[in-house]
Amino acid sequence: MQATAYTFDPDTRAGSVLLDDGTPVPFDAAAFDAGGLRLLRAGQRVRIRTEGEGDARRIVLVTLATFPDS
Repeated sequence: MQATAYTFDPDTRAGSVLLDDGTPVPFDAAAFDAGGLRLLRAGQRVRIRTEGEGDARRIVLVTLATFPDS
């Protein structure tokens, strides 16, 4: 699933993304570290992996979204 980086704190490595419908979803340092990123800027397109549903949904992976060559 893709989203847009909304907030990121480089000290805690936690932040939040906005889903395409505008819903903010937080992520923790473990999800950020799982993606192998070093930094994230607001507005970047990211790919996320989630677990759970509804209020129990959480992000377990955040990485940069890449676009295939056409």
